[in-house]
Amino acid sequence: MAAVRRAKRMAAAQTGFLSLNSNPPSTTRTRKRVSKNKKKNWNKYSDIQDVEEFLDDVRLQEKAAGGVIADKPDSSLFFVDTRNEEVVSVPEPIGKRSKKSKPLRIDLILQPDSHVPPPKDILAYQRPNAKKERRIAQKAEKLAAMGILPRRKKLLHKPAAASVQEKPVTSKDPERPFYDLWSAGGPETADLYFLEQTKKKLIKRPEKLNKKPSVLPAVEVIAPGASYNPDFFSHQALLLEAHEVEVKKLKAEERLQRQIAINKSDVATVETTFKEQIEGLVEEEEETKEEEPQGETAEDGAVGPVAQQEKKTEKQRKKEKAERRKDLQRKAERKMIASRQQLFKLRSIGAEVKMREQMTKIRRMKRAAQLEAQKSLPHRLGKLKFQAPDLDVQLSDEIAGSLRTLKPEGSVLKDRFKSLQKRNLIEPRERAKFKRKHKVKYVEKRAFKEIK
Repeated sequence: MAAVRRAKRMAAAQTGFLSLNSNPPSTTRTRKRVSKNKKKNWNKYSDIQDVEEFLDDVRLQEKAAGGVIADKPDSSLFFVDTRNEEVVSVPEPIGKRSKKSKPLRIDLILQPDSHVPPPKDILAYQRPNAKKERRIAQKAEKLAAMGILPRRKKLLHKPAAASVQEKPVTSKDPERPFYDLWSAGGPETADLYFLEQTKKKLIKRPEKLNKKPSVLPAVEVIAPGASYNPDFFSHQALLLEAHEVEVKKLKAEERLQRQIAINKSDVATVETTFKEQIEGLVEEEEETKEEEPQGETAEDGAVGPVAQQEKKTEKQRKKEKAERRKDLQRKAERKMIASRQQLFKLRSIGAEVKMREQMTKIRRMKRAAQLEAQKSLPHRLGKLKFQAPDLDVQLSDEIAGSLRTLKPEGSVLKDRFKSLQKRNLIEPRERAKFKRKHKVKYVEKRAFKEIK
């Protein structure tokens, strides 16, 4: 309330105050006499409307005229017009610049000269990553003051080497020349991006795609013994090859049977099972009787403290240190003697080095041959191993004398499929097994029952 009374006194003290409001507050208002001793009447019967109107008027004058008009000097508000009242219009000379008419003094007075700056448009100043860009710019200025150029500028100022090929212009380069893609003629400078997009230049393939995954041919020529009328010896060689394949399969099956076979001596009999059941029943009673007195003696006897190692004397420490020093000297002398003795073994050392080189050369050749042999073998591309197909061979009594009576062997589709797997183009796979989730429910309909 003290602030309100102070504002009222200030408004009353302003004798030359000029109000801009069209309806000034009336001064003939009768005040209601209310007791201000009670706190509930302070806000209820306190009239501060005149103070608020006065403060609003002061703010309006500060916005419009830059301050309270009563405080301004007369020279800023009025002036004496000494110009002639009758102004004769003189035609402007041709060729000379026309002078612009100055605004009237009254218009200048009415123009807002407020000292309160207009509010900023925050959205106009907001930019994405502005803080990060400002921090990068400050860091660049700091490095430039120290004489350090950033990496991008170093690359720009670096002279291009004559032997190094210039980097082709990409589509994301802002300095790339623009051209009309739909124009009749070609561009003046056809860059790499334009040639790639117009299919005039193919994209460079990786070197790995140019290599074949296997050295095997796409179509393998069958053995001469598989002909419809083969030679006797070639047919027997093919039969021997098929026989060896079958023998390998039989050996693998026998090995598996031996591994999973049950030893007859390990089979439990009636006697062995009875022995296992009664084992330890009689001996346990005797062992418990023997262990009881031992436990009593162990409990009755007092356990003494563990013997600790005695502390070494200074004389013993010095003696051990001298022995260690002597051992080191002895080892150094032996090493020096061994190095001197090697001078007399130069010939044998040279022969040993040559032998090692020959061994490494032989090992390298074996490894190269092994790698070359692996190129023709199928690799492990999936979870399944490649299984070679069975040889298409006919027995001696099954050989036909002509093509009309020839019995076909194998399938062309399976042969091509196995060839793709063997050449590492696809992984070995099995036929998918479709398992029915729910059992099929058979229901006899009424019409079906009537037929019976």
